[in-house]
Amino acid sequence: MANNVKFEKNDEGIALVTISRPEALNALNKAVIEELAEVITAVENDEDLRVMILTGDGRSFVAGADIGEQSVLDVAGGLAWGIRGSKLFKRIEDLTIPTIAAVNGFALGGGCELAMACDIIIASEKAKFGQPEVGLGITPGFSGTQRLVRRVGIGQAKELLYTGDMIKADKAKEIGLVNDVYAPEELIDKAYELARRITKNAPIAVRYTKNAVNRGVEAPMDEAIRIENDLFAMCFATEDQKEGMNAFLEKRDKVFKNK
Repeated sequence: MANNVKFEKNDEGIALVTISRPEALNALNKAVIEELAEVITAVENDEDLRVMILTGDGRSFVAGADIGEQSVLDVAGGLAWGIRGSKLFKRIEDLTIPTIAAVNGFALGGGCELAMACDIIIASEKAKFGQPEVGLGITPGFSGTQRLVRRVGIGQAKELLYTGDMIKADKAKEIGLVNDVYAPEELIDKAYELARRITKNAPIAVRYTKNAVNRGVEAPMDEAIRIENDLFAMCFATEDQKEGMNAFLEKRDKVFKNK
């Protein structure tokens, strides 16, 4: 399917997507973005998938967007470039299944923005995060000014955005950007462990929960509660709800069928 983006899945419904342009620290150029979009289409259309893990090949997650390609852009080109990346990252954020960014190294600029498009971020001890765009004379262009504020709060976000500072994984965890930090050799195994903790649950209920969080977080509380109530009610039309509750009452193992 692609040269710069690897896609594999196992029989547990877990997909592993790897950005693989290590000679350029996995920088996002037009080709990588197009190939990642193809992979995301495949994920969107695969009903067997339960969780997607996103990582990078080599010593970088994604070191940013390709500066060479951006350096020649005019205003119209900059707008098109920003829209292209932002639309793709919104598609990742809007995937119905949970997503985990396993950040193995540099996650700078577009790389940090890509990680933040995922539901959960875990990191290697060698990972480094930052939005250094102001040092290049630009703003973040793939929704970084918006997602960083929502992740870590306005004060921490503004400091990182205005200074362009790069922070290590432990600091990223401290401010709430990262959930957990692991030794480099453990990172992918830990990502799969987390994915399996998710896949043991009722798939429809997990998807509805993600839907409720993503829609509700931007809505007024009364509307957000209505969103949750509607999705809660819809669970009672599923076989998995009956299986989950009956298994609990009968003190036996659950067997969810995604129905």
